[in-house]
Amino acid sequence: MQLIPAIDLKDGRCVRLFQGDFAAETQYSTNPVEILDRYVALGAERVHVVDLDGAKDGSQANHGLIASFAGKQVAQLQVGGGLRTLERVQALLSLGVQRAVIGSVAVSSPDEVMRWGQVLGADKLVLAFDVRIDAGNTPFLTTHGWVNTSDVSLWSLLERYVAAGFQHVLCTDIARDGALTGPNVALYADAVRRFPGVSWQASGGVSSARDLHELRDCGVAAVISGKALLENKISLRSYGHSCETHNPLPRRSRRSGC
Repeated sequence: MQLIPAIDLKDGRCVRLFQGDFAAETQYSTNPVEILDRYVALGAERVHVVDLDGAKDGSQANHGLIASFAGKQVAQLQVGGGLRTLERVQALLSLGVQRAVIGSVAVSSPDEVMRWGQVLGADKLVLAFDVRIDAGNTPFLTTHGWVNTSDVSLWSLLERYVAAGFQHVLCTDIARDGALTGPNVALYADAVRRFPGVSWQASGGVSSARDLHELRDCGVAAVISGKALLENKISLRSYGHSCETHNPLPRRSRRSGC
């Protein structure tokens, strides 16, 4: 399982939002390139970059910074935020970014995104699904900064994408994002059981080494971590770019669902 550091960009700074709220921002650095270099020095082979300005209003305020990230060629990048047209995705990939992360438009316009997969190759795209869990434990998709919750479940939409050849899926339980309260292990266990051929990326709530081991045991391919790494709750120096080689926790310490 790969541990992927996240760098969220806003006005050229590295920040984190609490549950996607732009009014609940914590700034971590005015020099995101230093953050990238630090992660690479600690062993990160892939980095997840989010252009928050692009996600909010479609602006390209961080385009130059993302281009400089890609130009360094020190890590594989997957980048999202404001990618609402094929042309924008193609421009991003032309910088040397390995994969484009597609969010709200993957929910609102799946036929269009599937066409992008035909043009670019589905392997070049990561589908980013933010979900809200209802009382029956069904993950319903949210869009537009988590303001709108649709009546479409993650499972029903993903069936269409998997049939079209997509295999990279980033899933975030929005109730856990930025809260350091632990990931929704049961959600990812269910996801892997339903779609074992998908390379699942788990996001939201990771706060400890135990969380990483539990997610690994569920079978996810990768874990995205932002706040926990920035605040030294977990360490890339200890885990490198993965936790495959580390002994699992005793069985009794794992949460149910894996």
